[in-house]
Amino acid sequence: MHSHDTFHAAMRTLPLVAILRGLTPAEALPVGDALNQNGWRLIEVPLNSPHPLQSIATLATHLPHALVGAGTVLTVAQVHEVHAAGGQLVVSPNFNADVVRAAVKLGMVCLPGVMTATEAFAALDAGATGLKLFPAEMATPAVVKALRAVLPGNALLLPVGGITPDNMASYRAAGANGFGIGSALYKPGKSVTDIGLSTNAFAAAWQASLPG
Repeated sequence: MHSHDTFHAAMRTLPLVAILRGLTPAEALPVGDALNQNGWRLIEVPLNSPHPLQSIATLATHLPHALVGAGTVLTVAQVHEVHAAGGQLVVSPNFNADVVRAAVKLGMVCLPGVMTATEAFAALDAGATGLKLFPAEMATPAVVKALRAVLPGNALLLPVGGITPDNMASYRAAGANGFGIGSALYKPGKSVTDIGLSTNAFAAAWQASLPG
């Protein structure tokens, strides 16, 4: 399946990006399996993790039906490194037009970090697949609602930072299309069993947040 098809399919079913900051290559398979078994198809290994390209390559090979890639992608060179490792997802904490264009040129899914309407529209103009609203600790559901009022209807908005099963519904009601989930899902040393419990809790909270 094409990377964009995989992304949009996940956005229709369980639009949660697993942010595996600190993941080691030795953990990649068991953690990836825990996510996959519970329906998580969007997996991000931040580049400030130990040997991230090795983990990305392992996950991309092991989970062909998932969309695997990197977070904290700051340069065009890093985009190419992630692509060479088999990654098809580029997530950044900031908006850098050159990074977005490089990812688009390679056919990768790109989610740059934005906070303002100016950044959001610039990112969309550069070809971003969706928008990472970061840090969400600074963006209340009211901010999401205000952005949603002016953004194109098909723009995908994913708050990241401080998202928990308890606050997902308020962001969803304000117009969030999905979320990135970091330390509440995974942190170094967390057992695979506990990761599985967390994946289920977030998935249940997403389903409960759906209208109707």
